[in-house]
Amino acid sequence: MAEISAKKRIWGWWWFDWASQPYHTLLVTFVFGPFFAVAAAAFFLGTGLDEKTADAEAQALWSWANTAAGLFIAAGAPIMGAMADSSGRRRPWIMWFSAMYVIGAGALWYTDPAGSNSWTMLAFFALGFIGAEFALIFINSQLPDLVSEEEVGRVSGSGFAFGYLGGLAALAIMLVMFVEQPGGRTIAGLAPGLGLLDASAYEGTRFVGPFTAAWYALFMIPYFLWVHDRPTGKRISFGAALGIIRAALKSVVKKRSLGAYLLGSMFYRDALNGLYAFGGVYAALVLDWSLTLVGIFGIVALISSALFSWLGGKLDKALGPKPVIVAAILVLIGVIVVILFMNREMIFGIPLAEGSKLPDIVFFACGVLIGGMGGTLQSASRTMMVRHSDPHAPTESFGLYGLSGRATAFMAPFLIGLVTTMTGSARLGVSPLIGLFLLGLILLIWVKPEGERG
Repeated sequence: MAEISAKKRIWGWWWFDWASQPYHTLLVTFVFGPFFAVAAAAFFLGTGLDEKTADAEAQALWSWANTAAGLFIAAGAPIMGAMADSSGRRRPWIMWFSAMYVIGAGALWYTDPAGSNSWTMLAFFALGFIGAEFALIFINSQLPDLVSEEEVGRVSGSGFAFGYLGGLAALAIMLVMFVEQPGGRTIAGLAPGLGLLDASAYEGTRFVGPFTAAWYALFMIPYFLWVHDRPTGKRISFGAALGIIRAALKSVVKKRSLGAYLLGSMFYRDALNGLYAFGGVYAALVLDWSLTLVGIFGIVALISSALFSWLGGKLDKALGPKPVIVAAILVLIGVIVVILFMNREMIFGIPLAEGSKLPDIVFFACGVLIGGMGGTLQSASRTMMVRHSDPHAPTESFGLYGLSGRATAFMAPFLIGLVTTMTGSARLGVSPLIGLFLLGLILLIWVKPEGERG
């Protein structure tokens, strides 16, 4: 077999970001999430609940699906990472998780717009989401093998930027070709699927599932062609993997910077995922946006994500990841404060004229910052983890990173659901995210900028 160049290996690694990003872009945030929320709310309305309570119940149901998936990921990620590190074989795991991604996404075609099969569809959504997150852990662990430590920030940032461009392209295609506006036409005035799909049954919107699955299957080809394992020839048992994880967790206690980083990133990444998972739902339930408008909002956010991830990678290389992480968190806290004090009737207590477009304009600006700072935060966080990882067991280290990112994955959706239920307001429901971001920010005080290798 001909030797694969370093440049091709990096591009193959980047293609995973391009292939996988639509699960988060199309399914979690901008198309399926809002569509599911509206469908579930319609179901609860049919049970006799009033509109406000039905919206709250729909948001709570979505939160529990994300909670369950997050707990499963937290339980399994470090164990599988330890087993993969010992054998050096990551591609077989990635193939299995890719199959979960494709099956889970593809099945969302069967979502009933009236919400009658909500629990079944949430189960398939969770299956695909678990596959996407598990695959990401193994992909992230390959970064230290691709480039020198000095280049990690640049390559990580460029990878996220490329991934967001993939999400942008996928979202644009969905909006132009498939997602129905009121009246049954797409934003480009086309019949959904060029007339092959039934707009009255929301088949254009429901096609987001099969479309996401096919996108992933197609664009993972460069990854599997150009990125290969370096097998060690060793195999370990499940019990031995547990022993490795116990030893790794004990070592975390002795490494203050690593421990503080894993705890801090646990909280701020949970808050960011909560912001992503409920941003589109907020727009649909609080601002009454159509799916098309939510999609346009997504395009703006993704352009910002790609640009800021690329710029953030350059800042990361110049300044190091820690100041980039801190700045991004502070901006995102400010965004949530704006969201909390805004609805259709007022902004920061100032009444608005009926039909005012100011909330829409402000939330679009918030979308730019959520996308831009979110992409920057994820990229710089990956770089910081490389600085704290064990060079002899990178997947194990990123398994712990995955564990920390999912150990409290239930917290953001649970707190959002709890506060939404208590206040009866989907807008106030996002307030706990401020506390999670602040906890992460405080714990970063004890994180060394150079990591455990300094």
